Amino acid sequence: MTPRLVVSVSGIRDTTLDGAITLVGELERRSVPVSLLVAPRRGHEYELAADHGTQDWLRYRREQGDSIVLGGYDDAATKVRRPEFASIGPAEAAVRLAAADRLMADMGLRTRIFAPPRWNASPGCLKALPGAGFRMCAELSAVHDLTRGATERGRVLSIGEGFVADSWWCRALVAASGRIAAGDGLVRLNISAKQAARTTPRTALLDAVDLVTAQYGARTARYEWRSVALVGAA
Repeated sequence: MTPRLVVSVSGIRDTTLDGAITLVGELERRSVPVSLLVAPRRGHEYELAADHGTQDWLRYRREQGDSIVLGGYDDAATKVRRPEFASIGPAEAAVRLAAADRLMADMGLRTRIFAPPRWNASPGCLKALPGAGFRMCAELSAVHDLTRGATERGRVLSIGEGFVADSWWCRALVAASGRIAAGDGLVRLNISAKQAARTTPRTALLDAVDLVTAQYGARTARYEWRSVALVGAA
């Protein structure tokens, strides 16, 4: 078997867009596609609908082959408690998913792929997703094909967005990526757009990408539902 690599960027908004643009440019030079996690709202302070610059960039990146992933509805509203979809029941999840889907559709950014804030999805959330029209859910330890009822195991290695971004963790992330690739596994890397603007976290993620692609020959992929695979190959 051949290892596969999926790289995603979360927490994209007006104040973090520059970091995302810088990192995606580096990945594009490596011919590595990116999955872009976006939430329509972040509390009372931010609405993607009013952020036309970020909208334009996201639509452009999708045209270039990157994947748009719904990363929650209002993922900042519950930061002081548990992540938005971590302990939610199916009825409330359905309401939030429908609201988010409607907003994304209005902006021309509709997607059938979902990744909960901090990658934490409750059983109720997973139950509500198919009825809301979603075909895939990428959560902390697996990627779920909601249409076929299949699951592919692979834990997210993340920097920021609820995960640490210290130097020791950045080194550990590179090492863990190599171990997974050596075992022909699914390497799932994520970085928040905020941390992507910092040299040490961005360099660590790119080092992990270079390691698993150059040394282990990993095949790059994105979060994308297809008729033949859970994770669509690039």
